[in-house]
Amino acid sequence: MSATSALWRLCVSLLFSTSLSCYQCLDDLNLGLRLCWGHMLTEQGIRNVGACFRKLDRIFNNNERVIEAGRVGKGYDKQLKELLEAEILPMAEEFDKKENDETVYEERLQTAADNFIAAASKLPRVSGCFPPCGFQSAGAVFNCVTCHYDSCEFPLDCPVKEMKAKENKRIQMWCNVPFHLPVDMEVIWRFAEEVNTQQVDQFNEVTAGMDRLYSIPSTSLQHQGTYQCEIYSGRRSIVRLYFYLAVTPQVVEGHSELQEIFDLSLLPGGRLVPSPPPLPHLLLLLLLPSPLLLTACITALLLLLFLSLGILYRSLKTRQSSPPEQVDEDEDL
Repeated sequence: MSATSALWRLCVSLLFSTSLSCYQCLDDLNLGLRLCWGHMLTEQGIRNVGACFRKLDRIFNNNERVIEAGRVGKGYDKQLKELLEAEILPMAEEFDKKENDETVYEERLQTAADNFIAAASKLPRVSGCFPPCGFQSAGAVFNCVTCHYDSCEFPLDCPVKEMKAKENKRIQMWCNVPFHLPVDMEVIWRFAEEVNTQQVDQFNEVTAGMDRLYSIPSTSLQHQGTYQCEIYSGRRSIVRLYFYLAVTPQVVEGHSELQEIFDLSLLPGGRLVPSPPPLPHLLLLLLLPSPLLLTACITALLLLLFLSLGILYRSLKTRQSSPPEQVDEDEDL
């Protein structure tokens, strides 16, 4: 390596020493040196390589349109490199060891950036990230500023999902996520009794395997608490889901139903709805006569009683006043 080449490399490294850039990620440093060799300042009439690299930095590295066009799916960063080289390589071969005015560089580099943006924007985009939780490697996008893929920056722990079940009833919990899961995944179910928590140290392992369904055939009060489903791939944790199960006892359930019936029976203002009379009383009311008719019947009975008493009294009086023979005849009669 010559002293001049080493000096150029040192200048380039100083220009881009703060961080990586889209141009450095996608293009070769030697290509940039060949491109900027003959960069001439118009007013001073001198060759200035540093000014050329500052143009590259402004047009490619600090251009939001270039950065956005480079946000492609996994595996397409190589095609980004090929697209950039297709724009820069012809210029480097044309400008190599030749002096050119800085206005020519400005125009040609801006055209190259526009062509790169148009071509890179047609490459496949990723399906995106699915909030709110989980390590989603499939949703990673390429970042040409850092030369790495940015994964979805979501926490591993999902929010707690609350579930309710009646005692002695069946309940099921599914460990499902909206993003793609690897084939070699492993599912571990854990349980923290009675509490609603996401503290990992409060859980005890229940099952481990491939089953993402956890089923309780008949719930009881001892099943109340938080269930954690953690999905692994290799040694990496992908996501942790939480389910808080509240179990309602049957006695409490019966009391609740009675309370609902009582609430429905109340009129506005807290007054009870009058209940209808029992059926036997209702029939009795229908069969009883009116008061006027009842009075007439009682009066007729009393008159009949008085007439009977009068006839009986007169008969006794007649017997006492008649002679004995007549009484015997009357008795015979």
